[in-house]
Amino acid sequence: MWQNAHDAYLEDRILSADPVELVHLLYEACTTAVADARRHLVSGEIMARARSISKACEILSELTASLDHDRGGDLSHRLEQLYGYMHRRLLEANFQQSDKPLEEVAGLLATLSEAWEGVRRQTKPEDPPAAPWMSTIPQEAELVHASGGWSF
Repeated sequence: MWQNAHDAYLEDRILSADPVELVHLLYEACTTAVADARRHLVSGEIMARARSISKACEILSELTASLDHDRGGDLSHRLEQLYGYMHRRLLEANFQQSDKPLEEVAGLLATLSEAWEGVRRQTKPEDPPAAPWMSTIPQEAELVHASGGWSF
């Protein structure tokens, strides 16, 4: 039951997200997959580690595919190279059964996620404008209605 609620929440979050939020969600999911891979490596769970690394690689492929080289210019090309590097390091970690490449990718993802959080703050308004139908009720009017009580 909890998993269904979590899946529904995540689906709603994804469907209502803007492009900046979607990239942030992908970074979160990739970071979680790498952390899971590290945990599985320590516990000797080979198949679970391989699945987590595959998931992280799929997310990096999705991030690479989402790059807009026409509008992104040099930044998008550098991100493509970085995603490719992280992908190769994840494969090395899987083949060598080593934590060092996983640790490096986790650090790179943390840096990217932090930078992306800055982009989110810049593109998201601090206080969204109030809808026109949400007018504020004067304080005196609230007191009048509150003291009147209900009667039938």
